[in-house]
Amino acid sequence: MDYSSYVSAEFLGIFVPTIMYWLLSGAYALFANTKKYRLHPKGEEDIKNIPSRSEVIKIVLLQQSIQISVNLILFMFISDNSDAIKPEPPFFVRLIQFISAMAIMDTYQYFVHRFLHTNKFLYKHIHSKHHNLLVPYAYAALYAHPFEGFILDIIGGGLACLLSGMTPSTAVYFFTFGTMKTVDDHCGFMLPGHPVHVVLENNSAYHDVHHQLYGNKYNFSQPFFVTWDKIMGTYMPHKLEKREDGGFEAKPLKKE
Repeated sequence: MDYSSYVSAEFLGIFVPTIMYWLLSGAYALFANTKKYRLHPKGEEDIKNIPSRSEVIKIVLLQQSIQISVNLILFMFISDNSDAIKPEPPFFVRLIQFISAMAIMDTYQYFVHRFLHTNKFLYKHIHSKHHNLLVPYAYAALYAHPFEGFILDIIGGGLACLLSGMTPSTAVYFFTFGTMKTVDDHCGFMLPGHPVHVVLENNSAYHDVHHQLYGNKYNFSQPFFVTWDKIMGTYMPHKLEKREDGGFEAKPLKKE
């Protein structure tokens, strides 16, 4: 067994997503004082949001500690413990596995996320915690009830990884990309030329609509595509309008 390679893949898959979460959040913090690309006026997050920033950080760190523990177990299942050194699958195979994992995770998260809204008990006692953030910001992306974090993010990511058949090294890229996409969806900015905002309709403005009271029953799709919203009739399109004081506002084109 190539123990050093095993530890390397394991270490990267467990810790790199968490590191990138805070690095990307820090990058968005550099834009904190600008008005130009914000989806909400500066300072609104401190007025409309219920949890304090210190409370958000505490819960996010708890979520990440749970994720690290579960990912440690996951990598024990998908890692090859034999002494033989096996080559990685061809790039095309890994790409298919990656895209398959995105589709699996999107499917799982859409229906679980929607159920967390439609079930009054679960929404009141579990999912409403995340929606106490009417004005999302980057490092609050994982602010949620620990039970939600487990069934939505951890189980969703684990199933996507296992069912797609990806190797630990591919899982490193998948978990890191998924984590960065989640941070981006909650960043509160629409940046010109941002590749995610250009390529994927499921972006920060799309998810911001869901966080508003009028969008609470729409735009459940996360974190990659909008396919299931369109299929299931929960798709709420929007348009970006420039605010007079700077920045943008995501205005819905469909109302309940």
